[in-house]
Amino acid sequence: MSQMRLRFAPSPTGPIHVGNMHTTLFNWLWARNRGGAFVLRLEDTDRERSTKEWEEVIYQEIKWLGLDWDEGPDVGGPYGPYRQMERLDLYREYAQRLLDSGHAYYCYCTPEELEAERKEAEARRVAYKYSRKCRNLTSEERRRLEAEGRRPVIRFKVPDGETVIFDDLIRGRIETPADSIGDFVIMRANGIPLYNFAVVIDDVTMKITHVIRGEGHIPNTPVQILIYQALGLPTPKFGHVGHVVNPDHSKLSKRKGEAFVGDFRDKGYLPEALLNFLALLGWTPPDGREFISKEEMIREFSIERVGKTSPVFDIKKLDWMNGHYIRKTDLDRLARLCLPFLQKAGLVAEIPPEKWEWYKGVISTVQDRLVVLSEVAPLTDFFFLEEISYDLPAVKKFLGEENWPILREIRQRLAEVEDFTPAGLEPVVRGLVEEKGLKTKDVFHPLRVAVTGRAVSPGLFETLTCIGKERVLKRLDDVLAGKVRAE
Repeated sequence: MSQMRLRFAPSPTGPIHVGNMHTTLFNWLWARNRGGAFVLRLEDTDRERSTKEWEEVIYQEIKWLGLDWDEGPDVGGPYGPYRQMERLDLYREYAQRLLDSGHAYYCYCTPEELEAERKEAEARRVAYKYSRKCRNLTSEERRRLEAEGRRPVIRFKVPDGETVIFDDLIRGRIETPADSIGDFVIMRANGIPLYNFAVVIDDVTMKITHVIRGEGHIPNTPVQILIYQALGLPTPKFGHVGHVVNPDHSKLSKRKGEAFVGDFRDKGYLPEALLNFLALLGWTPPDGREFISKEEMIREFSIERVGKTSPVFDIKKLDWMNGHYIRKTDLDRLARLCLPFLQKAGLVAEIPPEKWEWYKGVISTVQDRLVVLSEVAPLTDFFFLEEISYDLPAVKKFLGEENWPILREIRQRLAEVEDFTPAGLEPVVRGLVEEKGLKTKDVFHPLRVAVTGRAVSPGLFETLTCIGKERVLKRLDDVLAGKVRAE
């Protein structure tokens, strides 16, 4: 049996949508599961929108998720080139084969003539199909039309009375009457191929054996199969997965921050969490577990376990998964991942080596509370700022002058602590609570608000330790000097 070959063929016209990445992941997993090849090629025939910058983004975002490819524009391979605009001669060669065999023809109809046909079909309330008026032109008629300055497209000659049948790997047998397909354009007048033709030639010449893609491509499949048959070439196996949808089953939005891989990275989702989440959209491991590593996905993936219904993109579940992965992440790595978010917030520039352990301690105080990494700045800003802002309702509730006596006592005792660590601080503060016959909250809450500016913070003693003795005492002094008011 020849090697299984699958592919991902994005257009470098913008960021990668998570729906596209979902089907990419299934192709990649199946290729890796079967020891096959995974090919990356670029459909860059949209010259106005395709850019080198977007091409680089595609590379970065696929790599960020932990995927790789065996052949592609950047790494080469035996079946290149891997950009469509570098393959134009190949498309022209195959188009000429179809012309020579009588499976295609030149069409000279103008856009205005075609629009008139569409309007007529609309008036008759029938689905529009090209009239085929150019299908049987004589050589003389062609010369006359060319003399008028008309530049022809090339149309495929769809056979009459046939049925196109294929066995979808996910959905089973699908039949389409060829009579429902109009004679479609395969090459524009400028020599640029249209999608359905280019993708067939690319898949043929790159020896792609299996194509896993979204259900929106189901109508394209019989069109492409007709081209394969006309060329006398083997057809790959097709499988169509359900489109990823919102919880209300509406189409997943493409607005910034909602549907692009880079947006999830920028919000602070971990790549392994997003990868795990996407893998479970429409596919279930044999044992049904929720958390699965990339290596386990590869080992256990099978196309037979992919469902045909549209999987729901539940952001709450992704958040839950991401929080789980953050809690399991090595602290040193988590600290490095959090740094860009703190820098973006203007809290730090760089962390010098001698302060790295302190910085890791700060991150450790919120590791169990983070859902996404972008939350790290608002949760930890008081560790980095010399002058902190105070939550006014918390000040009013916990830092009124009636609280000052206990704060003075706390300040005095903290000043005497030499071991300014959780182990050294907790007995002192709790001892004060017991000695004064107070409730824990009567001491903890005023102290917390005084040194962090807010009523909720990480563990109190870990927080005091990371703020440091000098700054803790200064903040208490500011409160006791009346510099912090609720007005």
